[in-house]
Amino acid sequence: MTMIRFTADAITVDAAASTDEPRTISGIAVPWGVAANALTGPVKFERGAFDVNQKPAKLIENHDLTQLRGTVPVLEDTDRGLAFMAQFAKTRAADEAVELVKAGAYDSVSVGAEPVKFKFDKNGTMIVSKAILRELSLVAIPAFSEAVIENIAASSADPEDDETQTQDTPEEEKVSEEIKAEAAQAPAIHPVQPIVYATARKEIPLPSAAEYLAAAIAGGSAWHDMSAALRAAAPDVVTTDTPGILPTPIVGPVYNNFVGRRPVVDAIGVKAMPGGGKVFIRPEVTTHTSMAVQSAENAALQSGTMVVFNNQVTKAAYGGYVTISEQDLDWTDPNVLSLVLDDMARIYANQTDDVAADALVTGASVTQNFATASVADPAYWVEWIYTAASTILSSSNGNLPTHLFMAPNRWASLGNLSDTADRPLFPQVGPMNAYGALAPGSTAGNAFGLQVVVDRNFASGTLVVGDASGFEIFEQQKGAISIDNPSTISRTIAWRGYFATLMIDNSKFIKAAFV
Repeated sequence: MTMIRFTADAITVDAAASTDEPRTISGIAVPWGVAANALTGPVKFERGAFDVNQKPAKLIENHDLTQLRGTVPVLEDTDRGLAFMAQFAKTRAADEAVELVKAGAYDSVSVGAEPVKFKFDKNGTMIVSKAILRELSLVAIPAFSEAVIENIAASSADPEDDETQTQDTPEEEKVSEEIKAEAAQAPAIHPVQPIVYATARKEIPLPSAAEYLAAAIAGGSAWHDMSAALRAAAPDVVTTDTPGILPTPIVGPVYNNFVGRRPVVDAIGVKAMPGGGKVFIRPEVTTHTSMAVQSAENAALQSGTMVVFNNQVTKAAYGGYVTISEQDLDWTDPNVLSLVLDDMARIYANQTDDVAADALVTGASVTQNFATASVADPAYWVEWIYTAASTILSSSNGNLPTHLFMAPNRWASLGNLSDTADRPLFPQVGPMNAYGALAPGSTAGNAFGLQVVVDRNFASGTLVVGDASGFEIFEQQKGAISIDNPSTISRTIAWRGYFATLMIDNSKFIKAAFV
């Protein structure tokens, strides 16, 4: 069975009038909150961990139950620690133990305790909040300097010495007679946990090679004792002693915070780009046919001409490359190639979206003033949106806006709008009479019946209302290409694509000019 043993370090002897009187020792068995090394590791007792009314523990020597010397009928919870009073039996062995205590050979005690309730702190120290004292041992080498035997009452021929010793003993360290009586009547406590012994660590030299081989050949108890000696003598080993075998784990997947979304491209949509030629034609009707009432019967109808303009679109190639050594390709984990390709795809998406965002703003040449001072006024937003929609309806031959393109700061201004009762104009859970719905956790939303497109590639302050059909995007994604470089045993990885934009009808867009 396993026990916790803690050793104290000092005792004091008191004299009694005759050999017929009980011989006792008293002092501190366990200090509170002080850690000491046990056979199971460091242990620390909290105040109140012991039941002072428990069944009297055994008084023995050196944690050896075959050397029974008496009992421990009295325990007391003090500020310094667990105080005790132990009584020696009337035996020759107990007489010899008393003499050893009086001579100072035994100047400490050690407890054998059964932990009932405990936990471990971050340093691995067992913090015991409830325990049962099973035995108290007389020992010579302490683990706790605070756990002391402060008094011994034994036979003496000189009453004056008794009086002097009693006067030297601090009154606060004496154990009351009431506690002694209660301890004698305490019920028996049966162990429910293994008992762990802790004591001062002994320095044991490592055995020689010859001693080790002799014990291994002999086997049995000799080998058992040798194994115990090796465990006791083995030095502590910490991580700083073994850097060569400490792994450095990689927690994956690799974190990449770059978001490769394309809000403008996704909102407009991508058209297929023709494969041949550097420049291709996108036709547009610029002059429409004419219609009019017939002036008279058999009179000629209204004549007219339709003109189709040939908008020329120039392809542009976008991409980038990196050169990776063969060693980096072979040795990295996770493989660097997949990380590079993933990052290239994100950056390509952002770059082409930036091109589309700039082309949209540049192509929206029609502007309408928006007073900067009115950005927080919902009524002004409504006025500006409807005025822009009216302009688009008139100038683009009957088209109406479908999208509201804006920079992040204008999106924040829009989302902050509220009515005179401080109710959000665009609640996340919209009532039937709401102007739309916006949420800070998503750039997708609806305002004034228009699809909101928030893009970080727009310059600060950008606000454009328009019909997405008036702006076109063409793309041919070619993805990754890889070429080996034998002379440098490396590989060049490139990501590329063809991309082009066309503002085919700027009458469908109104841009805010903040004044």
